[in-house]
Amino acid sequence: MATGHTDPQRRARILAATLDHIADEGVAGVSHRRIATRAGVPLGSMTYHFGGIDELLREAFTGFADHIVAVFEQHLDGVAGPDEARTAVTDLVHTLSEGPRRDLVLTQELYTLAARRPEYRQLTQAWMRRSRELLERHFDPDTARQLDALIEGLTLHRALEPDPHHRALTRQAILRITTPAP
Repeated sequence: MATGHTDPQRRARILAATLDHIADEGVAGVSHRRIATRAGVPLGSMTYHFGGIDELLREAFTGFADHIVAVFEQHLDGVAGPDEARTAVTDLVHTLSEGPRRDLVLTQELYTLAARRPEYRQLTQAWMRRSRELLERHFDPDTARQLDALIEGLTLHRALEPDPHHRALTRQAILRITTPAP
């Protein structure tokens, strides 16, 4: 394995190893030694690249949030009109809930940290703001806020149910939130 400056991907490998470790064993099991071993880097690389475990976790979770926002962007970019937006949101819920179990676990680990610690709450608030901004391209701010919460809830329920609900129910829930009252 390359050392020092000849290994430009080391920092990225450490961050990826951190997320993999959290997905497998939870945040509580994160240590410099465990992450260094998992990333295949010398232990000294940990303190060289990160000021501590909190900096490592914040950076890893920030990268994860960026990944999820990119999934939102993939579904919502280029959508024209409310009906296409509703279909895109339906597709998004099903993509997230049927996607890697790793993403679901990482989301819940981050939410648990955010519930306990303000610095992680700021990270989740920034993530939610970015998600809502993407939704606000197609819906008013209040609807976008409700829809963002619905996406989270439906994704979690679909991912954890032994017999997840079908697209029609997802679409119906989205229609109820996004269709203006008569």
